[in-house]
Amino acid sequence: MGTTAVRTGAALVEVALCSFTVTCREVMRRFLLLYATQQGQAKAIAEEICEQAVVHGFSADLHCISESSKYDLKTETAPLVVVVSTTGTGDPPDTARKFVKEIQNQTLPVDFFAHLRYGLLGLGDSEYTYFCNGGKIIDKRLQELGARHFYDTGHADDCVGLELVVEPWIAGLWPALREHFRSSRGQEEISGTAPVASPASSRTDLVKSELLHIESQVELLRFDDSGRKDSEVLKQDAVNSNQSNVLIEDFESSLTRSVPPLSQASLNVPALPPEYLQVHLQESLGQEESQASVTSADPIFQVPISKAVQLTTNDAIKTTLLVELDISKTDFSYQPGDAFSVICPNSDSEVQSLLQRLQLEDKREHYVLLKIKTDTKKKGAALPQHIPARCSLQFIFTWCLEIRAIPKKAFLRALVDYTSDSAEKRRLQELCSKQGAADYSRFVRDACACLLDLLLAFPSCQPPLSLLLEHLPKLQPRPYSCASSSLFHPGKLHFVFNVVEFLSTAPTEVLRKGVCTGWLALLVASVLQPNTYASHEDSRKAVAPKISISPRTANYFHLPNDPSIPIIMVGPGTGIAPFIGFLQHREKLQEQHPDGNFGAVWLFFGCRHKNRDYLFRKELRHFLKHGILTHLKVSFSRDAPVGEEEATAKYVQDNIQLHGQEVVRILLHENGCIYVCGDAKNMAKDVHDALVEIISKEIGVEKLEAMKTLATLKEDKRYLQDIWS
Repeated sequence: MGTTAVRTGAALVEVALCSFTVTCREVMRRFLLLYATQQGQAKAIAEEICEQAVVHGFSADLHCISESSKYDLKTETAPLVVVVSTTGTGDPPDTARKFVKEIQNQTLPVDFFAHLRYGLLGLGDSEYTYFCNGGKIIDKRLQELGARHFYDTGHADDCVGLELVVEPWIAGLWPALREHFRSSRGQEEISGTAPVASPASSRTDLVKSELLHIESQVELLRFDDSGRKDSEVLKQDAVNSNQSNVLIEDFESSLTRSVPPLSQASLNVPALPPEYLQVHLQESLGQEESQASVTSADPIFQVPISKAVQLTTNDAIKTTLLVELDISKTDFSYQPGDAFSVICPNSDSEVQSLLQRLQLEDKREHYVLLKIKTDTKKKGAALPQHIPARCSLQFIFTWCLEIRAIPKKAFLRALVDYTSDSAEKRRLQELCSKQGAADYSRFVRDACACLLDLLLAFPSCQPPLSLLLEHLPKLQPRPYSCASSSLFHPGKLHFVFNVVEFLSTAPTEVLRKGVCTGWLALLVASVLQPNTYASHEDSRKAVAPKISISPRTANYFHLPNDPSIPIIMVGPGTGIAPFIGFLQHREKLQEQHPDGNFGAVWLFFGCRHKNRDYLFRKELRHFLKHGILTHLKVSFSRDAPVGEEEATAKYVQDNIQLHGQEVVRILLHENGCIYVCGDAKNMAKDVHDALVEIISKEIGVEKLEAMKTLATLKEDKRYLQDIWS
C-alpha cells in the first residue's frame, strides 16, 4: 500500500504538471483571513485555515482583526474569512473592540460593504446565554452594511467541543471558495473584465500549492497504510491475549488503547503543522527573574495580600476564601461590579514533573533563545509574544505557558512524528483523526488531559522543546469579581473564590487543584484567619505575600446611576461576591444621602448548608437590619427543609418562582434591573428559564413572547449577567 501510495503520488505530480498550461491562466486565488481572539483559540483556527489554504490552491492573507493598517475592507476585492471568539458574557474579544466600534458607526451608508463577500466562523460556549455573540455582532453588522455571505456562518461550541463544527466548516470552506471564484470569473467574463494571464510568481505559487496538495494526499495514503500495520500489531496483541483467554472485545477503550472498529480503521488525520521555531538553551549568569517579565496588554500592579479569611467551615464540601488586597499605594481603581485579573503561575510540582519527563530538568535555569527557522513552511511565522526574551526554561514553563491546556488535535498530530512505539504512534493518530473524534472528546477533552498526562501515557513520545513552545498557549490571567466597595473599604480590594479541586483521570486518577485557586490557597496559608469575617488584625504578623493583578475591560455590571431604581440580585455561592460590593456601596450612599430616594433591593442567595457555607451571613443580616437590603431570600439545597417555603425553594430559581409576582412587577412595571452572577452551566440557565416562566404566567403571554421580553431587558442593560463555567 505504501509503495502504491508513492507511485500514485508520482503519477499525480505528472498529471498536475501537465495540467498547468490550463491552471496557470488563473490568478492565484487570494482571500483575506482575519481573526479576533481572546485566549488564542481563534488565532490557532485561523492559522490552521491558512496552512490548509496552500494545500487547496489558495493564498490566505492572515491578520489579527486589530491590525487595521494591514488590510482595508473598504477597498478589499478578495473574499473575506473571519474567525471570531466571544469573551465575557457575550462580548467580542478585546482585539476586536476597535473594529466593532468602527463598523457600528451609524453614519456609515447601508452599502458601505456591498462589495464584500465573506464567511464567518464564530466560537462560543452554549453554557453562556449569549452563545457566539462576538461573531454574531460582527456578522449582523457586516450584513447591515451590505456585505453578503459566500459561505454560511458557523457557530462552534466549546461546551461540546469546538472541533465538531470547526473541522467540517473548514472542510466546506474550500469548495465554497472555489465556487465563489468560479462565479466571480464568470461575472468578469460577462462584463469583459476577465483577468490577463498570471505573472510568473503566481504560476510558481500555484505549482507549489498543487504539489503541496499532492504531498498531503500521499501522506494521507501513508497514514492509511501505517494505520493498517499498527492495526495488525494490535491484532497480534489480541492473539497473544487470546492465549490468556482474553478477547480484544473484552478490552475497554482508554486514552492509550482503542477497540474495533476504530483500532482497525483507515484514518483521516490532519495535515502536519509546519514547525517554525529554533530553540537554543544558554547557561544563565544567575540573574534574578520576576513576574514583571510576564507579558500583558493591560497595566500590572503588584499588591500585598493584607488579609485572608476562610468563609466556610472545615466540613463544607467546598473551601471558600476571601482575600483582601492593599491597593492604597497604587492608582488601581474599581467600582462595585468590576472584575480584575490575577496573574498566576503553574503548579511548581507539575512544572518539575514536566521538565523531568522532557529530560530538561538539569537545564531549567538555562535561558531560552528563540529564532524563526529559516526553512519553515509556516506562512507569517512569528515568535510567540507571550514568551519573553532571555528568560529561563523554568520561568517560561511556570509563568508563560498554559501547561494544563487541553492539547488540540494539531498538537497530537505533531506529537505523532516524535513517537517511536508503533502502537503509541497509532493511538495518537487515532485521537487526532476524524474517525477518532469520539475518543478524543472522551479521553482528552472531557477528561481534561494535559500535555503531562499525554507524555506519561505515551512514554516513547519525545517531543523537542521547540514543538512545545509552538503549541502550548499563553498562560491566561484568571478573572475575579470585586467583592467590595472602595467607599466602604478605602485602599482595599476584596475577592472571593472556591478552592477548585477536580479528579483528572488521564492516564490515572490524580486529584488536582485549580491553577490559580490552588496557588492562592497555598500563598495565603500563613495569614489565613478562621471562618469568621471579622475585622481584627492577624496577631501572627506574618509577612504579607504579594500578587500581581491587572484591571479588566469595563462592563455594564454596575449599579444603576439612579439609586431609586429597584434592583434584584441573584447570586448563589461565590456568585454573591459582586453583590457584597453593591450593598457596601449602597450603605455608604445612604449614609451620605439620608433623605435620598433609594429603591428596593432584593437578593436571592443559595448554598448547600446553612451552617457550613452560608457566605457573608452576618453581613447580610446587617444590611437587612439597616434597610440597605429590603428582601433576602435564601435557599439551602442539601439541608432538610424547615417550613413550607424552604420545602419548595431548594435553589435560587425556585425562590424566584415563589416570588414571581413581585419580580415581574419590579422588572416590567417599575423599570427595575436584575443581576445574575455565578455558574453558567446550570444556575444561569435555570434562572433564565424561571424568569421566562414567571413572565409568561404573570402577564399571560406565550413563552416565546416572554423570551422576547427578556431579550429586550438585556438590550436595555436591565438584565445583566456575570457568569462563568
